[in-house]
Amino acid sequence: MDLTLFLPLEVINAMLYETSLRALNCKPQLKNQELSDGRGLGVRVSKQGKIRFQYRYKIQGQNKRVDLGSYPDLSLSKARDIAEECRTWLAEGHDPKIKRSMEREKSLAPVTVAQALNYWIDEYAQDHRVNVDKTLAQFKRHIYPYIGHFPLEQTETRHWIECFDRIRRGIKGKQRPAPVAAGQILQNAKQALRFCRVRRYAISRELDDLNAADVGKKQRQKDRVLTDVELYDLLRSIQQRQGAFYMRYLCQLLVIFGARTQELRLSTFDEWDLERNLWTVPKAHSKTDKIIIRPIPAKVKPIIEFLYKRHGNSGYLLGELKSRETVSFAGGRICGRLKHKESWSLHDLRRTFTTKLNDLGVAPYVVEQLLGHTLGGVMAIYNRSQYLPEKAIALDMWCEWLDRLLNPADNVVLINPLKAG
Repeated sequence: MDLTLFLPLEVINAMLYETSLRALNCKPQLKNQELSDGRGLGVRVSKQGKIRFQYRYKIQGQNKRVDLGSYPDLSLSKARDIAEECRTWLAEGHDPKIKRSMEREKSLAPVTVAQALNYWIDEYAQDHRVNVDKTLAQFKRHIYPYIGHFPLEQTETRHWIECFDRIRRGIKGKQRPAPVAAGQILQNAKQALRFCRVRRYAISRELDDLNAADVGKKQRQKDRVLTDVELYDLLRSIQQRQGAFYMRYLCQLLVIFGARTQELRLSTFDEWDLERNLWTVPKAHSKTDKIIIRPIPAKVKPIIEFLYKRHGNSGYLLGELKSRETVSFAGGRICGRLKHKESWSLHDLRRTFTTKLNDLGVAPYVVEQLLGHTLGGVMAIYNRSQYLPEKAIALDMWCEWLDRLLNPADNVVLINPLKAG
């Protein structure tokens, strides 16, 4: 049906047609001329017969125009669609020329998947995530080589799922299946895309409907606590100087203080006040971005003094700064060296510390303070006490318990339940 039958005659006369444009295209003209299609859309025809579509409009009484493109690269039908978009922008209070320029820049130089994830790494994760190096390494290995160059806003859910499936299933001869890692990478990517979206850096909701179970496995809640015999084995091996010096003292201090590995790995001697007997973990080394103050038990003070004499010039409590990955790998091998049947990690020493102190009757809020956790509820708002006397008593009690474990009375026999029977 010819829709022009329903248009007024003056509108029909103002409209452009493909046939008239083809007749004018690349044909020399006597002079430059302008033809209108109505509602702001028109063409400018040069003497050489070059045709450019333009949208004409007014802002505060001033005449303005924006070039839309050249014919025949841009068809009349497409030019009308773009003109309609310009009219919409103008109605919404935007200058069509500026808005079109911004949209073209966005289209021609879009934010890629790698740029979006790196934006989150640089602007958020570096300051708020303890394992940021591991997260970035996972992105570089599993995401960037495959879809890192894709424009984020054009990347579909299926493209992401292909990456996660590759992680979950593994690559024969190159990469072992890692379903838990697939879930972890998904969660980090979701947080990154949300961060970009909130800041209007780039917009994508392709991961919103996915969870860890859709692409792999959720990490199981860990509940590993070392038995008394396992703890004895560890402390005895330290006493007998088995293993590397760095790991021996790291493990010993992890057991005593229940600290996070990074707090000791990054610890410098200026944190240790041996006159006031206080170890102050600065915000920069704390996962919660809060200062943690722990008393130094009398039995531990000689250890700190020894470490200072041994390598005080290095500045680091343990003599050097080792990477998180190096320490974690070395820690994961200790249980094998001690021939413990059920594996444990350095973080399990912290869980063991918590469990044992609760068993000894230490108040939960004191244990939480020793761990460097933020107290919940109203206490988190109004209670700023460090409970130093209570923490000192708890750590002294704990050191006495460890002493009795390592040097049991003659009538006490440690039976390893894993070996019994």
